[in-house]
Amino acid sequence: MGVAWNESRRNKETQQWEDVPSYFDITCWFDLAENVAATLRKGDRVVVTGNLKWESWQTADGESRNKVKVVADDVAPSLRWATIENGAIQRTQSRGGGGGYDAGSSASTPSSTPAYDPNEEPF
Repeated sequence: MGVAWNESRRNKETQQWEDVPSYFDITCWFDLAENVAATLRKGDRVVVTGNLKWESWQTADGESRNKVKVVADDVAPSLRWATIENGAIQRTQSRGGGGGYDAGSSASTPSSTPAYDPNEEPF
C-alpha cells in the first residue's frame, strides 16, 4: 500500500504555508496484509510501525534510483480521526483526502459537563 505524508513548510519567497508531500511504499505480509485490505480504505489516516528498507536500482537508461520502503510490523487506523464502535471504524468527515475535524460531530464538540469523573484515576 502507499502512504502519503504532508509536511507544512513556509515558502520563503511568498511567505505562504505549503504542503510538501512525501510518499512511502508500505509492505505488509500474511494476516496483516489481509486485515489491512479488509479494514482500511483509500484516504484513511493510519499509524504504521516497522522497519525502513533502502532500495537502489538502475533504470534501463542507466540512471540510478533510490527509495525508502517500510516493511510493516503493524498498521492501524489513526484514532485521532476515527473511533472504533462495534468493531467498525467510524470516520469523521474527511477534508482533502485525509481525515478531518468535524465540528458538527458530538465526539468533537466540547461539552460543559466532562464525560468523566474528575476524581478518578486516568487509567
